[in-house]
Order: sequence, then structure tokens, then C-alpha cells
Amino acid sequence: MAGKIIILMGISFMLMAGQVTADKANNEDSEKSGRYNETFNPRQIAYPNHLGFNDLHLEAIRHLKPDTNSPHDPKLQVGVHHHCKGYDDGTFVCLMFHTGMGDQDKPIGYEYIITAEQYNHLPEEEKKYWHYHATEFPRAEVSLPDLTHEEAEKLMPVLKETYGKVIYFQKPDDKFPLGEPYVLIIQDLPVVSEQNK
Repeated sequence: MAGKIIILMGISFMLMAGQVTADKANNEDSEKSGRYNETFNPRQIAYPNHLGFNDLHLEAIRHLKPDTNSPHDPKLQVGVHHHCKGYDDGTFVCLMFHTGMGDQDKPIGYEYIITAEQYNHLPEEEKKYWHYHATEFPRAEVSLPDLTHEEAEKLMPVLKETYGKVIYFQKPDDKFPLGEPYVLIIQDLPVVSEQNK
């Protein structure tokens, strides 16, 4: 009996040692792969993959469907937080929150971001759903709240040469996602003209 216990203890120790070695190898692989891009978020903590929507944080107005056709509609002034994950193919997927990204905040949609080259390969019929960030960023008063002014200045020229598609699955005032998801065509939103400022 004592012999069996010793054998079982030996197997347990071998398994635990193997797990520690595997964990160490996984951590080293993670560090080597550069999974988290320091350019987009220089102070980022290396979260596990399932928390990857911390690569980039953008805040923008003009990202909610207005109730009226007025360029002064209050919903056009609501800041929408984009918490984005970057992918190796140059794309980003951003979860969108009209509140923030606290523990109990729920996303109401997402923005898919692609490079100019990827946009150029889209079918012509599809392109109408996408907006060019060089045009939209000034209108949307885009900011990078987690970065310093110097860090943001380096990143903005890269981000402006991308295209985004905004898809909502929930209206901000609804408790649950009701009805059908929809694409919000950002360039069709009312714009304040120089005369009406």
C-alpha cells in the first residue's frame, strides 16, 4: 500500500512539473510573438487572449443613430468608446460602448476596421457601408484617451488611412438587444455646415 502511495505521489509531482514547464513555455511563446502591439497601447498589460480588446481605445461622437435629421441631435454628441483588438492581417474589431468599459457596461455594437488596401478590394456595392477615417475623424472628434499627446500624434496618421464599418445589435436605451442588427452609415449622418455652426 505504501508503495502505491509513493508511486501516485511521484506521478503527481511529475504532472505538476510538466504543467509548470508548459506554462513557462507558453509565457515565453507569448512574449516572443509580440501578441500585444506596444505602438497602439504602450502601457498595455499582457492580458490573456480572451481579454484582447485592450489593444486600442478610441472615443468618438457621431456614432449613434440620431432621432432626427438635425445635425444638432443630442445623440450625435454622445461619446462612444471603441475598445479594439488588433489582428495580424491589419484589421481591428472594436466593441462599442456608449458608457465606458466598466465591469457592468455592455457593448451595443462593433466597428470593423480595415486597411485602405483591403477596402480597395471590396465589391463596389459593399463600399457604401464603409467610411474613410481621414474624413470622419475630424467630424467625430476622435480621441485616444489612454495615450499621451505625443503617442497619439504618432498613431493618428496610421489610423486615418483606414476604413470602418459600424454594426449595431442594440439601441443604447434598450435593456436587451431587440429587433434586427443594422449597419450605421456614418457618412450619411447629418453634418453641421459652416453656415449653421
